[in-house]
Amino acid sequence: MTNTGGGGPRPPGTWLREAAITATAFALCLAGGVIRLDDTLSAPPASTYLIAVVSCAVLPLRHRTPLGAMAITTACGMLVAPLGLLLTPLIVAPAVITAYSLAVRTDRRAASAVLLTCTALLVASTSLFVAISWQDASRMGAVAAFPLVAGVLGHSTQNRRAYLAAVEERAQRAEHSRDSEARRRVAEERVRIARELHDLVAHQITLANAQATVAAHFFDSRPEQSRKSLTELVETTSNALDELRATVGLLRQSGDTAAPAEPAPGLARLPTLLESFRRAGLEVSVHQDGTPRPLPPGLDLTAYRIVQEALTNVTKHAGTGSARVRLAWNRDRVTITVADDGAGDTTSTDPGYGLIGMRERATAVGGHLSAGRRPEGGFLVSTQLPLPPARSEAAP
Repeated sequence: MTNTGGGGPRPPGTWLREAAITATAFALCLAGGVIRLDDTLSAPPASTYLIAVVSCAVLPLRHRTPLGAMAITTACGMLVAPLGLLLTPLIVAPAVITAYSLAVRTDRRAASAVLLTCTALLVASTSLFVAISWQDASRMGAVAAFPLVAGVLGHSTQNRRAYLAAVEERAQRAEHSRDSEARRRVAEERVRIARELHDLVAHQITLANAQATVAAHFFDSRPEQSRKSLTELVETTSNALDELRATVGLLRQSGDTAAPAEPAPGLARLPTLLESFRRAGLEVSVHQDGTPRPLPPGLDLTAYRIVQEALTNVTKHAGTGSARVRLAWNRDRVTITVADDGAGDTTSTDPGYGLIGMRERATAVGGHLSAGRRPEGGFLVSTQLPLPPARSEAAP
């Protein structure tokens, strides 16, 4: 048997409600004691006050010990006939109230068994001391019906409370799921912004460093070359500031961001990217196999950033002045390779965020990236990115 009654402190309104229920039950008990066996009315005898006081005194305990309160109120009802009183629904009002509380706080099957047993005891106690007539039988039916009806109402209240608790639990789970999804999206956005900032800063600062080195090297011997490098350095840092301002500006917007002023970079801007590396002193050759195809924006940005980061690593770590970029277009994928012949170690001073970022970008679009030293010397970055079906293949 499961008792779900609470034992914690109750608010003041609860005590007022309990006092009103107890006073009402006491008044009903006294009213039931007024009716005599011969259907006449008279002042309630002392036995009526005894039954009313004892049965109503345990009513406040029905929340903590409903089974005990039901046993006491039933026992008081069984004393009605032996004390010469008339058993009516009024005089067993405390038992009816306790039956409701028992059904609310106890398992359905156990509560039904207890209520049926208590009702049978009330009816049997009267039949042992009073000769039952047809009129008495109808009154006994009413006495038996009231606790049972109270039990049914209690079961309905229990079901309603269980339903509301289930609805609240589902709402809490849904809220928790929304919070988890929001945290996941925030984490993904942080990673995306960190990746963009890394690619931006690594690329632009590497070019600026190379241009400043050239300007310092030719400052005395070749002033014109130094002046040209400084001019390119100003342009590079200006572009870096513009891109950095645009990226960081996204973090300051609380609502939906407006449409960008220009599209995200892609392979269409590859010549401009390679020209920036050439101005920094890195000769880059490009070779394409197959027929180039337009790429979706996300895939196009991924391909561009991988080439950008790979060439940035060549400028920083390879110790060579040349690199080769190759794009091989197949029916279902494009393979991008960036190779150099340098003797430097791309992992000696770099903490590895560049390679991690490239792998994350490739994986995010369903591709694969590998990087490592070549047996013949130098370093190779190779990635395979899946291509969407061509229009001629998608039409059927």
